[in-house]
Amino acid sequence: MPTFEVHGKNYAVDENGFLEQPELWSEEVAKDFAETEAITQLTEEHWKVINYIRNYYLQFGIAPMIRKLCKETGFKLKEIYKLFPSGPAKGACKLAGLPKPTGCV
Repeated sequence: MPTFEVHGKNYAVDENGFLEQPELWSEEVAKDFAETEAITQLTEEHWKVINYIRNYYLQFGIAPMIRKLCKETGFKLKEIYKLFPSGPAKGACKLAGLPKPTGCV
């Protein structure tokens, strides 16, 4: 199983770099994983998206569709890509500690 090491911590990840055990997620994990997405600082806007995705996943067991994410957070898709350059599926879901989404986020 691959691992991701940062600041002396090791995280078990899948082949795409997503956290293997979503239940181990914390805000500290999100901050550590932000480095893999070239995000130097998580802003209030980042946390709004991350927390929405995380709460949706915990409630429904899947990542939200992009249309719902945009509607519920108030961000346009281009704004989400500005926050998470690799996009909502790869970047935002990774930082939220979700498994890699299989469908359209």
